[in-house]
Amino acid sequence: MSMMNRRQFLKISSAAAAAATPLVATKKASAGQAQVVVVGGGVGGATFAKYLRMYDPGTKVTIVQNEQDYQRRYGSSEVIVNHIADSALNISYDDLKNYYGVNFVFDTVTGIDFDKRQVRTQSGTTLNYDRLVLSPGITFDYSQVPGMTQEIADTKIPHAWNAGQQLRLLKEQVNTLPVDGKVIIVPPPAPFRCPPGPYERAGLITQWMLERGDKNPSVTILDVNNNFPGDYNMVALWNRFFGMNVPKDFTPFTQIKYTPEQMATLKTFDQPAKLQWIPGNLGGRVLKVDADAMTVEAEAGKFQADLINLIPPLKAGKIAIDMGLTDASGWCPVNPTTFESKLHPLVHVIGDSSLADPMPKSGYSANNQAKMVALQIKSLLAGKGVIEPIEMQNTCYVAAGPKEFSIFVTEFFREKDGKIIEGDQPPLLPFNATDEMYRLCRVYEESWIENFTHDSFYKPYWA
Repeated sequence: MSMMNRRQFLKISSAAAAAATPLVATKKASAGQAQVVVVGGGVGGATFAKYLRMYDPGTKVTIVQNEQDYQRRYGSSEVIVNHIADSALNISYDDLKNYYGVNFVFDTVTGIDFDKRQVRTQSGTTLNYDRLVLSPGITFDYSQVPGMTQEIADTKIPHAWNAGQQLRLLKEQVNTLPVDGKVIIVPPPAPFRCPPGPYERAGLITQWMLERGDKNPSVTILDVNNNFPGDYNMVALWNRFFGMNVPKDFTPFTQIKYTPEQMATLKTFDQPAKLQWIPGNLGGRVLKVDADAMTVEAEAGKFQADLINLIPPLKAGKIAIDMGLTDASGWCPVNPTTFESKLHPLVHVIGDSSLADPMPKSGYSANNQAKMVALQIKSLLAGKGVIEPIEMQNTCYVAAGPKEFSIFVTEFFREKDGKIIEGDQPPLLPFNATDEMYRLCRVYEESWIENFTHDSFYKPYWA
């Protein structure tokens, strides 16, 4: 197309589509009007605050967030292979404050009084609420991985699953790998934030090593899981680009198996793969880590590495655990229509901390949940009851090795009989997707990241 490239077109058309959403004046809530407190200023908390102010400008919304300088997590693995700068992850709260009228308290929540409906912070601030929304992210359970500690993660074996210092450490480790270095990546057991993320990271590192001239890089994924979202396309691409044999008895996440005709198009290799995935049913479960020796012991054997990227098992955010909002799963059980806690009334939990299976823990899910809960809370505060039925969506774009290739996974969800259920629509690219389809997905991914960030944190492009 002339006069504008595809990315510019996607940006403008996405913005135009969003124009159907009503704009908001920066009207401040009056004394005596409803007060909603939000704990956490990531995608879920920020999107909720923005959209509740759009839907109901008279409600006072306050975000309690411990980081003034927030970095987005989605797309952050591109930093470690120098596709983008670390500064590209930076998020400003200025539009939420100045355009949407959201109040901010930069502090750490230390307690919640559910009876008095109050939130207390480390500095001694007390905030009253009519409704409380928690979007506190995740915590890491090092106790389940013998040999791992927080200190080791901060200094030698980073998970880099929260951006910030550990992401910079992992980038440094990747960029100083020896020629034909050995990398081990250990995903956590499902469910976890960004389900395709560890596998995307493995492909990015493998491709980066090849592009710098390594002839025989070795990236091994030791995985307790037997499949992951996007594996239907990803495994075929690993076979094509990285010489990986399809694992024995492989059943993709969607349960859509390769047909005999499709299997016939995949290659079989005798030499070691540049990227090797060992799923749980083939011995991928990790038993022990030795940070000094830089070894990982799994059911399939002991593996030596120059770099280990281990993501420990995940649980809900610390404040959710401390305040008794989690169950035995480590996550927060919620009503599927309102995301109100099943353990404490008037408290809603969205994003990664919520137990919303089969909805994955992703930024897109958090954004969708936030908008739905904003509508529900507006209705509940007005005494109008719960809005039904509800529908939600998730989409994940995943870099697929070569810089110009991406894939996507998309899913639709609704509530039925008190549970969230998934639709039966095709959620991914076809097996015989062309290179142009993969390249177009990359264009969509870059446009999506920009527009999604604006949708969650910023005012409209035209404002």
